[in-house]
Amino acid sequence: MRIASFLLSLCVAAAAYGAEAPKYIFYFIGDGMGMAQALSAQVYNRTVLGNDEPIVMMRFPVASQSTTHSASSPVTDSAAAGTALATGHKTNNGMLGMTPDSTAVVSVAKELFDRGYGVALVTSVPPDDATPGAFYAHVPSRSMYYEIGRQAAESGYDFIAGSNLRGTKGKDGKPNDLIDKFKANGVEIAYGLDQLKDKTSSRVLLLNPESIDMGQINFTIDSVQGAMTLPEMTVAALNQLKRNGRDRFFMMVEGGNIDYGGHANDGGTIVKEVLNFNQALQHAYDFYLEHPDETLILVTADHETGGMGLGNNRVGYDLHLEYIDYQKISKDRFADYCRAMRRSRRIFDWPDMKEFLEENMGFWRGVPVTEEQEAELQAEFERCFKGDMPKDHKTLYNSFNTFTEMVYDIMDGVTGLGFTTNGHSGGFVPVYAVGVGAELFAPLNDNTQLPEKIRELVKE
Repeated sequence: MRIASFLLSLCVAAAAYGAEAPKYIFYFIGDGMGMAQALSAQVYNRTVLGNDEPIVMMRFPVASQSTTHSASSPVTDSAAAGTALATGHKTNNGMLGMTPDSTAVVSVAKELFDRGYGVALVTSVPPDDATPGAFYAHVPSRSMYYEIGRQAAESGYDFIAGSNLRGTKGKDGKPNDLIDKFKANGVEIAYGLDQLKDKTSSRVLLLNPESIDMGQINFTIDSVQGAMTLPEMTVAALNQLKRNGRDRFFMMVEGGNIDYGGHANDGGTIVKEVLNFNQALQHAYDFYLEHPDETLILVTADHETGGMGLGNNRVGYDLHLEYIDYQKISKDRFADYCRAMRRSRRIFDWPDMKEFLEENMGFWRGVPVTEEQEAELQAEFERCFKGDMPKDHKTLYNSFNTFTEMVYDIMDGVTGLGFTTNGHSGGFVPVYAVGVGAELFAPLNDNTQLPEKIRELVKE
């Protein structure tokens, strides 16, 4: 049955290639999702979940690759990569919606909006982050959050969704007028899906409920109560476009947390984030199956994060991704838990931590930990929590003490996943496509070519 469905989708896609320009364009970007990130999710899907049918993106008839270098470096940052994916122009790392000489360049989303397309931008991270920002903003520095937010308010787009805005306070820590800017431009702000039900404006900004810690990344693996998921926001965006009566639209959906997991070298979190991204993609694919001769879905990444690989010296020619299911907490949240322990007046002993590891990482209960590893863990625990705290290892979004790093090194060791960096790498990223004009993306691409090919498909 699954094979028959797969063959049917190929036939539908083949028939769609000869159709007119796509009316509905979905642009899915897995932030930090290199080849290994995508493949690790598929290996988990096959070996742990037992699915014969590949994850959605790997069922698409076009599977290619893209280079990602920026104008200033072989290893891009998200701002330069987002600018390339949105506008078709290379720029320096850190710059957003501008060429290296600070000339503003227009995104394909803006061009389509000006031609009457509805536009929705969805991300699991702040909507003023680099990737979504590249589709509406023009600033010399990606950290200019107030200016980026103001330009989002002025964009005119139907729907923007993400975790929280970062430009709502001035340098003095006091609220500024950014929220008022959105309201002045006719944008209703919904804090969570419950509030969204009552919004009637043609323009909506959807953010996490105010009860959610705005400074915290809400990873799928942590199951943060009340935090919106990428699939939920994707459905909300579709509903808004339909409510606005859009008969043509462009939707960008970013799985931003894949990148955060990569910076932490947290293999289990990465796999669960790619699968969450895949669930959001399923909603677009269901839409495509209803409109096969009018829809294009393009999936790619801005860059690879972590230098991730499948296989390491500890497991030989094997992988044991089944151990991921024992992990109930991301490395970031574990690091936060350790900091809270250190600050607490209560004295925590090794049996307390051992119990926590058993419950939240599956150590000893399902994940194998040798006697030697346990002794090393206990010694590092005593050093970190009862002695002089060693200097944390700082990464882009968090910092980790040596005990935290040891815990997750053990987990990655037994699963078979490995990393070379806490930053980005210059490796290829995947390109998957299905629908009208998908064949254009079959050759090897540079990231600047992807929006150019969309433009070619929709040119008047």
